[in-house]
Amino acid sequence: MTPFWDQLDELSRTSDIIVDRPRGSHHPRFPDLVYPLDYGYLSGTTAGDGHGIDVWLGSQNARELVGMICTADLKKRDTEIKLLLGCDERDIQSVQAFLNGHGSFGCLFVRREGGYHA
Repeated sequence: MTPFWDQLDELSRTSDIIVDRPRGSHHPRFPDLVYPLDYGYLSGTTAGDGHGIDVWLGSQNARELVGMICTADLKKRDTEIKLLLGCDERDIQSVQAFLNGHGSFGCLFVRREGGYHA
């Protein structure tokens, strides 16, 4: 266990999760993209973009932090991390396909080694 993952566990465990883009909804800027999982943020947190820390909620235990997605957006000229909570392998692949689904955006999955420890 590393302090980095411990800190993310604490944030996800002690924050309300707000789902503002439910599974099956369309992306507001790219209507052809449909969210494969519930997507939202941790209330009361702040990410690099000034909004709450983004989270993807998978088909397993919603609070289990399995890793994170690092994104690069050429149009916005920014990078972000998005936490994956309760995601199995199929969920992870769905999120990666969604995020890599248009030309100006790319992502990389960083798996939490050693599993969940909260």
